Amino acid sequence: MSGIDAAALAAMFARIADRMEAEKGRLCELDGVIGDADHGIAMALGFAAARDAAAVAASEGQPADVLAAAGKAFLNAVGASSGPLYATAMLEAAKTVKGAAMLGVDQAIGLVSAFAAGIERRGKAARGDKTMLDAWGPAADAADAARANGDSIAAAYERVAAAAEAGAATTVAMPARLGRAARLGDRSIGHMDPGAASAVVMLRAMGESFRGA
Repeated sequence: MSGIDAAALAAMFARIADRMEAEKGRLCELDGVIGDADHGIAMALGFAAARDAAAVAASEGQPADVLAAAGKAFLNAVGASSGPLYATAMLEAAKTVKGAAMLGVDQAIGLVSAFAAGIERRGKAARGDKTMLDAWGPAADAADAARANGDSIAAAYERVAAAAEAGAATTVAMPARLGRAARLGDRSIGHMDPGAASAVVMLRAMGESFRGA
C-alpha cells in the first residue's frame, strides 16, 4: 500500500467497529465501576454507524468525505459525551486532509494528532483528568515524533498504539476530575478510565488496518 485512499479509510472504520464490538463487554465492565456501564455499547454503536457511513462515502468521495461522514454518523448514533468528542475528532481530521485523494505518510500519521486536537478542543479536558485524553495525548506526541523521524505509516502506528496503551495505564492511579466519575473523587483511583481504554482499541485497530502502508 503506497498511501491511504477513501476505500482504505472505510476499511479502517470497519476494523475499528469489529474491535469495538469484540471489546464491548470489557469496556462496559470498566465503565460500570466509575460510570454508567454503557461505554462499550456506545463505542460499538457509534463505530458501527461510522463504518456504514464511511462505506457509502468511500464509493463517492475522497478521504475527507469518509472522515466527515463517519463523524456525523457517530454523533447521530451516540448521545453520550463520547458522541460529540469523536464526531469533532473525525471532522477535525477531515479538515486536515481536505482535497487529498490519497493520504501520504505525513497525512496518514497526522490523523492521530488531528483526532487528539478535536477531542481536546471539544472536551476541554487536560491530561491528568482521567479521560480519553490521557491516551490520545501521548498518542499524538508519538505520532508527531514518528513524523519527525520519517517512520512508515505502519511503524508509526505501532509507536502510537504503545504510547496510548501506556497513557491509558496511567489513569489507574488518577482520581477522576471530569464527568460522572468525578463524583467518586479518590474512590475512582485504582480503575482505568474506559474512554482511555477504548482509545487504545481504536488506535490498535487503525494500526492493524494500515499494515503494509
